[in-house]
Amino acid sequence: MIVRSPDAFRAQLLSGWLNADAPAVPRAVFLVEPSGFRLSDQTSKDNEYMDLSVSVDPARALDQHRKLSERITACGIPLVRFPGRPETPDDVFPNNVFATAPGRLIVGAMQHDERQLEAGRNDIRAFFSDLMHYDTIDLSGRDLVAELTGAMVLDRSRRIGFCGLSQRADEAGCEAMNEAFDLALTFQFDLDEHEYHTNVVMAVLASRALVICPDAFADPDVPKAIAEAFPGHVLEITTEEKEAFAGNVIALSFSDLFMSQTAVDALPREKLQKLEDWGFTIHGVELDEIEKAGGSLRCCVAEIY
Repeated sequence: MIVRSPDAFRAQLLSGWLNADAPAVPRAVFLVEPSGFRLSDQTSKDNEYMDLSVSVDPARALDQHRKLSERITACGIPLVRFPGRPETPDDVFPNNVFATAPGRLIVGAMQHDERQLEAGRNDIRAFFSDLMHYDTIDLSGRDLVAELTGAMVLDRSRRIGFCGLSQRADEAGCEAMNEAFDLALTFQFDLDEHEYHTNVVMAVLASRALVICPDAFADPDVPKAIAEAFPGHVLEITTEEKEAFAGNVIALSFSDLFMSQTAVDALPREKLQKLEDWGFTIHGVELDEIEKAGGSLRCCVAEIY
């Protein structure tokens, strides 16, 4: 079911039919390392978090990315690492192109040509089809735009999707993702015109807490309605904190919360304390070199369910 207004979403929440019976956190993750790291002229056209005038250091980006892998595996979380390719610089952000639900790989329908090349990667497809024996749901050849868990933030346990429309997800894409992820309910809404991905402005943490920037939505009632799905566990962030990627965070277990060091430094102590009071251990990882490409830690991590 897809609802398109705050009141319709509230009505479904209150109806009592949504069950928390699916896995809330992934059983493993995969990353794609930056290779010949550079900024993409194509994706910069609708990503205001990028600045093509800055220089980048490919070696430093690779080192930061490897330290992210090390920090994740130190928490006992299984991790698979695929090589990057210089011709597709944004493949360091694989969650937009590849996502999973139990027993299935979903391939996104990307807005830009370079990212469409990523969707054709046979190695990642084969890993899931031949080794994991997952079914593949391929959205990449359809007449729609659906940039998966960039555009769709998921409450995995209750199978609720939060889909922000932008150049990176249209209505047909939202419908396709609702079906591909086998969601019980999807709330579709408009992001602020300056935003490109929902996962930059909000995050659902282990299906039990919410981080959200209210100013990033076209309708101010939308974030209020979303917050009602997580009573007592809502962390509101400011525009400045959002621009430091404090909304681009991910819980990879019920207690391990990952965010970039940029985000950690942007959040005041009382907000970090609130996350800790909810039972999360915060892992800050330096990713400022990769963040020049307009995404942060959550964008680097593709979950395996």
